[in-house]
Parts: sequence; structure tokens; C-alpha cells
Amino acid sequence: MEIRQLTRADVTDLFPERNPWGHKGSFGKVLVLCGSRGFTGAAYLAAMGALRVGTGLVFAGVPESIYPIEAVKLTEPVAFPLPEEDGRLSERAVKSILERMPGMDAVLIGCGLGISEGTRAVVEAVLENAECPVVLDADGISLLSGHMDILRGRRGQTILTPHDGEFVRVGGVIGEDRMASAAEFARENGCVLLLKGHQTCVTDGSLGYRNRTGNAGMAVGGSGDLLAGMIVGLLGQGMPPLEGAACAAWLHGAVGDLCAKELGQRAMLPTDMLKALPRLLK
Repeated sequence: MEIRQLTRADVTDLFPERNPWGHKGSFGKVLVLCGSRGFTGAAYLAAMGALRVGTGLVFAGVPESIYPIEAVKLTEPVAFPLPEEDGRLSERAVKSILERMPGMDAVLIGCGLGISEGTRAVVEAVLENAECPVVLDADGISLLSGHMDILRGRRGQTILTPHDGEFVRVGGVIGEDRMASAAEFARENGCVLLLKGHQTCVTDGSLGYRNRTGNAGMAVGGSGDLLAGMIVGLLGQGMPPLEGAACAAWLHGAVGDLCAKELGQRAMLPTDMLKALPRLLK
């Protein structure tokens, strides 16, 4: 399998062009299904990450109990409440979600979602019905444990973004060669896999990208939520899943390096990275 390493020039070449005659509907519509009681930041960082990479419209579906918080924090994304149980999305949310999915260019589900029968039903419904690319992160991945067959029958493409623990939870095996382990999993499950860690590996099983940007200052809660939002934002603008995930990984690490240089690894936060993205992308 060929393994590549992205450079800034590669990312610039792959990035979607901005049509000077375009409007907000021209630059992608994405649906973000994230957050639960106690994890309001996950929905915020994911939705804003999608916007910061150029997405035209971001719709954020959140449990109704945290909607008042997200409605204040998310001024540019369109936040809307969904039925919940004990602070997490419930199976009753499926109907509203499926009504919103047609016309979406990409969907993200999982950041701060929580583990319950209700959230499992939501994840399965999205995977079974979405025809656009779906990004699965965090709890969205863990909820697939024992149900990986659902990926192989999907009509759309799926991107998984696990850390090592989540990877093992859904059947992944981490060997000495992390890229080879990621590629085997991607081939077996018909997905694009972004395996987080030092030198993140991104692969569809045929081609791999090894990312060398980033630093230990990014090892803090919320960093992965921002990355997932950036990925879905690029997919929503038409980037192929493998290249979109690889470019997002490079950008995420590069903006982390920028923040580490300016603020230091110990003090930097995902919100600092979110604020710094425009300087990296201009």
C-alpha cells in the first residue's frame, strides 16, 4: 500500500475552491448530532470546526435540555432541540433527524453523545438511512461495538475517527505498524479510518496518509471534537472522504503547532485552536 505524507502545498491544492458567485448553499450543508448533558462543549466545537473550514450551513441537533446553552453559544450554526432521555438523545429523536437528512452533504454523529439504547438507535438510523458521507466520532464509534456489519451495507461512505481505545472496542487490533493495522480494518469494514495518535494514520485500505503535524498540547478534551467538525465540514464541501480526513488532520495539527508556539503546550486549549484557524487558512 502506498503511504503519503501531506505538505501544506498538498493541502492547498486539495482544498475546495470558493466560487466567487456562490452563496451559503453552494458551500455545503452539514448536520452535526453531538452533545449531551454535561458535554455541551462537544457540540459547540464540532459545529464551529465545520464552519471554520468554510462550510456554508451547519445544522446542530442537540438534546433538548442543553438546547438553551447551545442556542446562546452557537450564533452562526442553526441549533435545534431533539427529544432526549436522561440528557442523551432518545429513539424518539430519529423521526426528526431523518426528516432533516435529505439535502445534507455530510453528517457528523458521536461527539459527546453518550452511551445509551437511545443513542444507539440514533446512530444506527443515521447509518442505515444517510446516503451522504457520515463521520463517526467518539461515542458514535463505541456504539458500533458488536454491530460493525452495518458499515458494510451502507449506501454512503463512512469515516471513523477513533483513538486507540475506541479502535480496539470495535474490533481493531493495534500492531507494531499502526498504518497496516488501520488499513486492514478499513478494508474489512469498507470505511475510511483516521486512527488518532502521534503521527495520525488516515487510510481507506488502499492508500494511506501519515500526518506529522501536531503536538502534545493537543492532548486535551475537546480537541477531537474540533477535528471531527473540520472533517465533516470539508466533506460537506465536496472533498473525497480520504483526502478530506487527511487534510483535516494536517490542518488540525498545524493549528495546534501554531497555538503551541504562541501559548505553549501546557496552556493551549481547543478553543484557542478554533480561534487560530482563520490565520492558518487565510
